[in-house]
Amino acid sequence: MNWLPSFLIQIMVMLSIARILGGFAKQLNQPAVLGEILGGIILGPTIFGALAPALQPAVFPPSGDSSQLLNTLAHLGLIAFVFIAGMEVDLDRIRGRETGAISTSICSIALPFALGYAMVVLIPELWNISIENRQLFALFMGTALSISALPVIARILIDLDLMSSELGGIIMVSATINDIFGWSVFALILTSLNANIRPSLDLILTVGMLAMAFGVLYLIKRKGANPVEPLWGSIIDLIALVMLTASLASQFMGGHGIVAAFLAGLILSQRRCRKESILNRIYLPVMTILAPVYFVSLGLRTDFAAEFDATIVLLIFAVACAGKIIGAGLGAIAAGIENRKALAVGFGLNARGAMEIALASAALHYGLIEGQIFVALVIMALATTVICSIGLPQLMKTRPISAKTWEPLPLHEQAGSYNYLES
Repeated sequence: MNWLPSFLIQIMVMLSIARILGGFAKQLNQPAVLGEILGGIILGPTIFGALAPALQPAVFPPSGDSSQLLNTLAHLGLIAFVFIAGMEVDLDRIRGRETGAISTSICSIALPFALGYAMVVLIPELWNISIENRQLFALFMGTALSISALPVIARILIDLDLMSSELGGIIMVSATINDIFGWSVFALILTSLNANIRPSLDLILTVGMLAMAFGVLYLIKRKGANPVEPLWGSIIDLIALVMLTASLASQFMGGHGIVAAFLAGLILSQRRCRKESILNRIYLPVMTILAPVYFVSLGLRTDFAAEFDATIVLLIFAVACAGKIIGAGLGAIAAGIENRKALAVGFGLNARGAMEIALASAALHYGLIEGQIFVALVIMALATTVICSIGLPQLMKTRPISAKTWEPLPLHEQAGSYNYLES
């Protein structure tokens, strides 16, 4: 157990910097998650490692028992956070808007994917990629620019008190479809690389859980099934538990389990009484401990200063923003959403955050991209998150993030319900 003091020090330092920088980010009208991710970069080799090259790996060792436990805790934080995000979605808010979510998602995938693929094909000399891997790299860049950051978008919508709104529901559904597409294509790319993982199994799990989720939701909403009835309530609870188990299994097999966690929360959100009880028990531990540990952990492994290339950073950032904001906006307009709200959808889906970083990390690990491209994708992820957090409050005419604080309502007033109260 000699690793336990090291692990406890890591958690204490990570939570402290997450709390400090998260609060500072809110003072700048930014979401707390941005401060948490920046905190990880500060604690990693970019800043802490540069100032104290011997101390940084001693505090955050790259391997060993404490490192493995920290990675496990970060995975759990991601799963728990996205599960809560799924439970926060109110499907009644988007009834009659399913077409809008699908139209928005298709356009927000197609245009960024095409632009990402084209910039590799048209400027091959910029990327320093071998000819045999260039086609796969072009597919990867299209995929990387077409995804959205489901956990980060959820965090921003929660911070802005927009999660339960109709627009928030459309953004979350579209982001979910984007991520299912993106990670499915990425699984196929890794298969082509003959990577030592089992992406096909992860893909089968994802498709199977998606079909199960939509089947249950269809029965509940279209066939008049009552989730309050004992039989239906037990079935919903069981399916949600199976999805959470599959999510954890997929994550620890090297796959990507957050889609299953989101779907589990989405299904369980139909159980109104259970929803309040579960949120009452897990919201505070997840949002104050597990989620910050995950977001801080994202910046602990890469030296951003040494791998910075301004040309690649600016190109990826510009193409990513243009593709996602224009594509999602046009899809929302085609679905009948007014221009201002359609633009808000584009800004919402433009946030890449943790999803982009996770995708880039996997590509770097399996040799598909180099450090310069990884750093450019991470910077783009952070910058698009800032743009989202600035643009959404303006377009939706809501109070800035710093003017809202999360607090639970007293249990005797409203059993377990949570709300954002004006400070």
